[in-house]
Amino acid sequence: MNGRTLAGVVAELKDELKEFISTRIQMLKSELRDKISSLKVAAPLGIIALVLLGTAYLLFTLMLVALVAVAFEGNPYQWFLSFLIVGVLWSIVGGMCALFAWREFRQQGLAPKKTMKVLKEDQVWLQTEARTQL
Repeated sequence: MNGRTLAGVVAELKDELKEFISTRIQMLKSELRDKISSLKVAAPLGIIALVLLGTAYLLFTLMLVALVAVAFEGNPYQWFLSFLIVGVLWSIVGGMCALFAWREFRQQGLAPKKTMKVLKEDQVWLQTEARTQL
């Protein structure tokens, strides 16, 4: 033990462990702070985009329904059929978008990637050190 007492080694190990955990917590806080600051910028822009895109969507949908209704001119159910056809079209497109979004979300997740990567590397390093010390 290089002339050190067991109590000294344990105290040193305890101090290093505290520093190790403190460093990882600071890294996690920093990464989360960065994500929150970018969210503060993106959220208002996202809300404005949703309002404008929602308005455009409604206008486009009404235009499309009117266009389909022209194809059924003279039919007493022309507007019903037009709304039905456009509704089915939007359901299919929306379902496909939801599926792609779900797949992407499952792959990416919200976990802090950098911190998780460093912690995994630390775990491997600790396991290697533990094996070499025994």
